[in-house]
This record gives sequence, structure tokens and C-alpha cells, in this order.
Amino acid sequence: MPEPLPPAALPGRLQATFVPAEGALAWWGVDDVPAALRARGLPEGRAGTCALAAVVDDRVVPAEVPARLLDPDSALDADGDASVRAWRTAAGLARDRAGDDAFAALARTMPPAAHAVLDGDAIVAAPALLSRFREVLATRDALRDARLDVSLRPYQADGVAWLCSRDGGVLADDMGLGKTVQAICAFATRPGPHLVVCPTSLVGNWRRELARFAPDLPVHGYHGPRRALPDEPGVVLTSYGVLRSDTTALAARHWDIVVFDEAQQIKNPDARVAKAAARVTAATRIAMTGTPVENRLDELWSILRVTNPGLLGGRARFRQRFAVPIEQRGSATAAARLHQLVAPHLLRRTKAEVTAELPAKQHATVACTVTAEQTRLYREAVRDAFDTGFGSGRERRGKVLALVTALKQICNHPAQRLGDDGPLTGRSGKFDRAAEMLAEIAADDDRALVFTQYRAMGDLLVRHLGEVLGRPVPFLHGGLTGARRDRLVEEFQRDEHPVLVLSLRAAGFGLNLTRAGHVVHYDRWWNPAVEDQATDRAHRIGQHRALTVHTLVTGGTIEDHIARMHETKRALADVVSGDPATALAELSDDELHAVLDLGGDV
Repeated sequence: MPEPLPPAALPGRLQATFVPAEGALAWWGVDDVPAALRARGLPEGRAGTCALAAVVDDRVVPAEVPARLLDPDSALDADGDASVRAWRTAAGLARDRAGDDAFAALARTMPPAAHAVLDGDAIVAAPALLSRFREVLATRDALRDARLDVSLRPYQADGVAWLCSRDGGVLADDMGLGKTVQAICAFATRPGPHLVVCPTSLVGNWRRELARFAPDLPVHGYHGPRRALPDEPGVVLTSYGVLRSDTTALAARHWDIVVFDEAQQIKNPDARVAKAAARVTAATRIAMTGTPVENRLDELWSILRVTNPGLLGGRARFRQRFAVPIEQRGSATAAARLHQLVAPHLLRRTKAEVTAELPAKQHATVACTVTAEQTRLYREAVRDAFDTGFGSGRERRGKVLALVTALKQICNHPAQRLGDDGPLTGRSGKFDRAAEMLAEIAADDDRALVFTQYRAMGDLLVRHLGEVLGRPVPFLHGGLTGARRDRLVEEFQRDEHPVLVLSLRAAGFGLNLTRAGHVVHYDRWWNPAVEDQATDRAHRIGQHRALTVHTLVTGGTIEDHIARMHETKRALADVVSGDPATALAELSDDELHAVLDLGGDV
């Protein structure tokens, strides 16, 4: 690992090195970099450290160098030593859209300091770094022209540049770092048409995020019995199930960018859906997954067969060259050779690498779809309640509360509402999405707290998550003794459990769970203060990592209505901040039906 650079080893001259992971120029080399930048009329930039090659005692060693990070455009007006001049020249060539020959000539004359950034223990070659620099500048220009409602962090802007600069690859960032928003920005900078293939449980979330970040980008759903592909450009959303059944129709169209979200769905090369994905043609094919390899290297081969056909050769040859030597003999040579092949086509940033750019607490609303069973139960519950009538006064409040409770349970899982012991998967979009998210978090060696207000729902979650993760998942609830609660907290803090499910009320006080990098609110508590109090079990003194708070919301349901009211602080705010049954009971039947009816694209 790089060691901090001793102050005495600083070269004493302002240097500029392009750092692709930051999408920025790192300025370093003198004691007071901000003063040196001000003297050149430049902003001071962001404080940070970079892994660079530096000269210490006449040796070139990997070192953590204190630096200031500036947008690459700053090179246009900067002056300084040879490394600074090199990047000023590079920016000018990019601005003038110079050809490859001009950049090749510049690469041959670039001083080592200009490309001293490290990839592992190796210095990135000047041509490769110049290529990334051009990509970043071109993407920054395209993003400025696109109609987007988002401010990207530097690593995200670099991710967009990476996506737009290749024929295919795997975006494998940690959960919570914004893979979806990077893909949306890439869509907005290209003409389309684009295709997103994702689990059914994620279709609603994609629709919501596209409307939020790229409101002018046309979005079309390709699902349901009367589905048809649109003639106009934009983004088409479909599921892996539809891809499997409609392969011919989807493969007949040439897409600009196709994204396979939660690409572990295509990790089995023998599965029909993986073969269907391989038939889809596009200028750029991107797989998005935080876990490109979970169990076997065959999974990586299957995903890259879709995104980068031919890169790893045929399956039998791949197993002979890589899978068998690495998995059975632990061959370091084969592993290094595979890394060399795959690295240019796989972009992965971890939370630890970009922590300095992340706020202490990030909030993400995850829109979940409803299944056919949930749709039927939800509509039956609403219809039966309105057919029976609500009465007035205390009776009305009681019946409204009963209906709201029933609808929330249906959103959680039909098994919670019906009390059955049938299969769990495929019946609740929220349940399936939570399992997918938590499996990815555990695979990333991160930790998560999952809050639910229902004891029965917690039991269903731990039963299924134990099967998914292959290990018991504990449930902290009010029925446990104080000693048992304390033991579960200690075990979680010692990393004995990747996931801990908690009752929202039982977890409201007296717990310190700072090991968690994620909090998942499975079902919505109408008073946000209660949710915040639960979140603060993880986000408190002693928490040194960025925390991502995921709130699961079933699209088109009472959960979605209340979430939108809360976000926009518009009418019916009492439903959020006060007693929901009382506030809802004061509405007329027509107003109440508008709030509770199942709407949206379901």
C-alpha cells in the first residue's frame, strides 16, 4: 500500500497529474498548493490525497500525496512546469478535436509527473491516461448540453465518460454510488434509442429515476399483454422475463446503449435469459452489478460474453486458460493474465475509495413494482372497504386504519396479509428487491440494518434472507430479553452478521450499530421522525463511513402517495407528520379513494 509522502520529498514545483478515478487534475508538489493555485488565478479545488509515483531517496515509490483536485478544464488557462504544460496542451487538442496522431505525439513527450497516477503498483501509461482525459472532457461537454437535473460527483462524471467511450463493459460500483444515475446521464448524452433490461421489481425504480434526473427524456415501458416497441427514440424499460419471451423482437432493433441491470441475472451461461441477452445488438452494451463474480469464474465469462463478445474466447477455452488454473490451482499467473484482459472493461469503485466525496448520510428512495397477486389483493381490499362503507366518527377512523394497515401489509408481502406459509419469491416486488439489494451488500462485504414495523414481516424476511445468504439472519424485536438484544448488537458490531433485521419500535432507543454502511426501511412509518430515529442507530458518533439509507416504496400504492406528499410538502401533510388514520378519515370518500386506489404504471 502507498505510504504518505514525506514533506521533504516534495519536488518543490507545482505538478499536475490527471486522476481518472476523480475525473480531475491533481495539483501537488509544493508545501502550499492552494497558494500556488491562487498565484496562477486558479480556484483552490477540493482537498484530497492521490496514489502517485514519487521520488523518495532517489527511488520511485508508490506514495499517498496531498493534493488539490480541480476540474480538467482548469488546464486550459494554467501555467507551470512541464506536467502542467502537457495537460494544457492536451486540453487544447481536445477542444480543437485534434486527431489521434496529435495525441500520440503528445504522449511521447509527456513528463513522468503528468501521468504519475498509479493503477495498483504500476504507473498508468501516458497514451492510456490521455485517452481517459479526452473521454472526460468530451463527456463534460455533452453533459453541459444535456437537459439533466443532477449534479454529478467527480467519480460519477468519470463513470459516465467511461460508459460513453466503449463498446461494452461492466459497471461494478458498490451499491449506493449511483450506477443508475451514471447510466441515465449516458443515455442523455446519446441519441438513442436505449434499452434497459432489469428485474421486474426494478422497472418502477428506473422509471422514477429517469423522471427525476432526465425529465425530458422519453421513457417507454415494454411489458404487459399489449406491449409494443415505440418508433420514437428514448429509453425502453423491460424485464428479464420479457427479454426471454420476446428475444426476437428486442434483438431485431439496433439499440444505441443497452443496460443489463442486476446483471447477475445473466451469470448462468446455460440459462435462456443469458442466451437471449447475448443476441441483443447495440453500439454499447453495459452490465451493471456490484457482484460480477459470486461463485465461479464462469459467471464472469457469461456476463462478458454479452457485453464484450469474444473478449474471453469460447467457454471451453476460457475454462482451460483461466477458470481451472485459478479455481483449482490458485494460479497467480493466470489470475494476473485474466485481470489484464478484463480490467479495461470493468469499472469498479468502492465506498472506501470515494468516501471523501460522499455526504455523511445519503437517502435513496427505491421504487418497487407490484406483482399480479399484490394488484389483485390490493384492489379487492379497496373495493370491499368502499362497498361496505366507512361510516362516520370513531367508526370511520377505525375502518380507515384497518384498510391502511391491510394495504401496507399487501405492499410488504401477500403472505403477511394472508398468513399463509407458501413460497415467498415472485409474490412481492418489494420483497424480491430487498433480497437482491441485501445479497449485493453482503457480497460487497458491507453491512446492513433492515427495519420493519411488523413482527410477522420480520419473520418472513429472516427466513428468506437466511436462504439467500446461506447463513442465519438475526431478528431484533421487542420479544427478546435485554441480554439477547445486547448479544445481537455485539455480534453485529463484530461482523458476525452481514444483515440484521430490526423491529422499528424495538430499535428506537439504546442501540449503537455503527458497523452498518446501509439502512433499509422495508415498510413506511408515517411519522418520518420515527424512521430518522431508527436510522440514527447507525448514523451516530463512532460511524466513520458514509451511510446509505434506502427507503422502499411500492409504486402506485398508498406508500407512493404518502412518499410523494412527504417529499413535496404539499397537501395532506398531516398524513405524514401526524396520525394517518385521523387525517385520512377526514377526507371525503372520493378524496380517500384517490389516495388509496392503486394507480400508476402497474
